[in-house]
Amino acid sequence: MSKAFSNVYDDQERAEAYDTLEYPATYYLAFRDLPALFAQYVSGKAALDFGCGTGRSTRFLRDLGFDVVGVDIAEEMLVRARARDPHGAYRLVPDGDLRGLVPDRYDLILCAFTFDNVPTSQKKTVLFEALAGLLTDGGRIVCVVSDPAIYVNEWASFSTRDFPENRSAKSGDRVRIVMLDVADRRPVEDILCDGADYEGIHARAGLRAMAVHRPLGDESEPYPWVSETALSPWVVYVLARDV
Repeated sequence: MSKAFSNVYDDQERAEAYDTLEYPATYYLAFRDLPALFAQYVSGKAALDFGCGTGRSTRFLRDLGFDVVGVDIAEEMLVRARARDPHGAYRLVPDGDLRGLVPDRYDLILCAFTFDNVPTSQKKTVLFEALAGLLTDGGRIVCVVSDPAIYVNEWASFSTRDFPENRSAKSGDRVRIVMLDVADRRPVEDILCDGADYEGIHARAGLRAMAVHRPLGDESEPYPWVSETALSPWVVYVLARDV
């Protein structure tokens, strides 16, 4: 794996922590509205889970009736995905190389938090271009990313209070955040990317946004919301090829 595309998730201790993570609190918001978005924008059942990690999002798609393949750059994550889900399809894509996947194959490509860790706008653009080439006619990329607000507020599932430098970070800078729902409390390092930059990246990759969704917590939900009812920690992009 090249240094440019290495990430903090290719680590045995972190993989063990992620293996037990399902959909607590703030993470619940990232997935809550996806079934409705799929129903509205996606036709067909062939799916690719790009950045599947330990398989949580792959199993999520399969439970919704998709025929899904999970791919990731982190072998430590895939080892646990296969152990938990031995009948699932999980593949390593070293350095994010997607050339081994069949073009024009997938009705849905889900990227859940994957692009938070891609280091440059150029790399993001190259990956989105490659993903676009894997879509069927009418296929959609649904991309869940962190809103910049997540790195400067407190949340039910995350803390940033120990990283005041996040407040001065610009798009493209590294930011740090601590996950509160796992035993591994080492900070996660992500790459800040704001909405304007994502808009440019998508356009350069030949994609257009059909929907941009920012989920908010509801007071009636059984979670100890902190900032989630006023600020969205996530942005969900539904992308189509711009033809």
